[in-house]
Amino acid sequence: MKSDLVLKGIERAPHRSLFKAMGYTDEELSRPLIAIANSANEIIPGHIHLDKIVEAVKTGVRMAGGTPIEFGVIGVCDGIAMGHEGMKYSLASRELIADSIESMVLAHAFDGVVFIPNCDKIIPGMLMAAGRLNLPSIVISGGPMMAGNYNGNRVDLNSLFEGVGAVSAGKMSEAELKELEEVACPGCGSCSGMFTANTMNCMTEVLGMGLPGNGTIPATDARRIRLAKTAGMKVMDLVKSDLRPSAIMTEKAFANAFTVDMAIGGSTNTVLHLPAIAHEVGITLDLNWINEIGQKTPHLAYLRPGGIHHIQDLDEAGGIPAVMSVLNEKGLISTELNTVTGKTVAENITGVRVKRPEVICSPAKAYHDQGGLAILWGNLSPAGAVVKQSAVAPEMMRHEGPARVFDSEDLAIQAILGGKIKSGDIVVIRYEGPKGGPGMREMLGPTSAIAGMGLDKEVALLTDGRFSGASRGASIGHISPEAMEGGPIALVQEGDRIKIDIPGKRVDLMVDESELARRKAAWRQPEPKIKTGYLGRYSKLVTSANTGAVLK
Repeated sequence: MKSDLVLKGIERAPHRSLFKAMGYTDEELSRPLIAIANSANEIIPGHIHLDKIVEAVKTGVRMAGGTPIEFGVIGVCDGIAMGHEGMKYSLASRELIADSIESMVLAHAFDGVVFIPNCDKIIPGMLMAAGRLNLPSIVISGGPMMAGNYNGNRVDLNSLFEGVGAVSAGKMSEAELKELEEVACPGCGSCSGMFTANTMNCMTEVLGMGLPGNGTIPATDARRIRLAKTAGMKVMDLVKSDLRPSAIMTEKAFANAFTVDMAIGGSTNTVLHLPAIAHEVGITLDLNWINEIGQKTPHLAYLRPGGIHHIQDLDEAGGIPAVMSVLNEKGLISTELNTVTGKTVAENITGVRVKRPEVICSPAKAYHDQGGLAILWGNLSPAGAVVKQSAVAPEMMRHEGPARVFDSEDLAIQAILGGKIKSGDIVVIRYEGPKGGPGMREMLGPTSAIAGMGLDKEVALLTDGRFSGASRGASIGHISPEAMEGGPIALVQEGDRIKIDIPGKRVDLMVDESELARRKAAWRQPEPKIKTGYLGRYSKLVTSANTGAVLK
């Protein structure tokens, strides 16, 4: 066992003495040491209850003959960080999480790892660490938040962001917004809806790194505690069989993940995170490949923000195993792959059925013939851009209009809430990419303001930054190369015509090539917004969004 490095032999007497200083017995030190990477904190609703998950995991580890040892992991709440400078740290925290877990696990010679995340960047950060460490590992999340109830209608965090725009447009009173604020987020868990956190928890399950139910069992459901105990027991099986992430997270597993992602209309942020996770196990995912998967995958589940259902509905319908079972009937899933259950994908979904067909449709009744995400190309995004096409109104699937150009999210929000954006406009927000932001802020503020004002079927948004998983409408992000690298988005001028063709997978700047060449020659890279601290280092090392925004 790897822990022999710190526990075996007379030369390790000092090491054992340090363990005994913490109360560990010889019996405990004779068992495999299992790291418990706990991201519990008091700032993220999805993490406020993770200590209960940790205790259940520890119980499972001990039941199966291991010694659980817990350490803490940081986490940023995207909702609280949204709309101000704090959001610059969200994506950047993914690398800190992976690096810090690597440091803790390798410094202390653990035999296996249980990763306990629940929200946006913590999940991919932990999966990146799992791939990098390649020790027997399992992920158990804290589960999704239940939807709230307002005047008999289900609501969620996105309802609040859109409510801000509704108040600005005179469609909702401040008193009504206050009432909504009290009930939209009714308790612990990752925000209800197929936003980034829940999408990534579902992807963890599809990749084979989480148990069935990991993505959808609600945070407040006792099944979640039982699942955590099972995860603690399963990691011991993984240690005994020496089944490692590199044997689970294969290229076919990532194909399964994107296939399910397309079928459930997942967050655009998966196009950042899945390639970054794949990078850690030596796999390069091509954006064209993602489009190929999307074109043959039907959109089977229509969840918030684009649809009306929430994660609890998906869970009641049979969860991710049911989605995979339906996709497998069309031959779209690789079923021979390993998973942390110790069984193959085929074995995990045998006998699974859809319990609510109005939530998980049959392919014959699919919401859309193609998957929820699309990669767009064109002279404005020569290295690719991404859109959640399942959340775009039919009338905005093809659109041409004048560019309204803003060099930051903050300036764009001021213009939107100030009533300066009109029907037909295309809002361009740039210098918000991985380098330019730095940190590639999520932009739920501008998309929600436009939706709340009733303009989401009339106004498009384009950015080299990214959108929240809760964003809806014609929101095209990850435009690469980004403005800070001199990409074409840096050359757009106020009033330029832009043509969006989502079915054709293109976004183009309708400006003569000779004029663009003249603008390019005159362009000068602006000074970095932040030059010191972690973000200063991050901006120098981070790569483009089309690579997953990994560090050099």
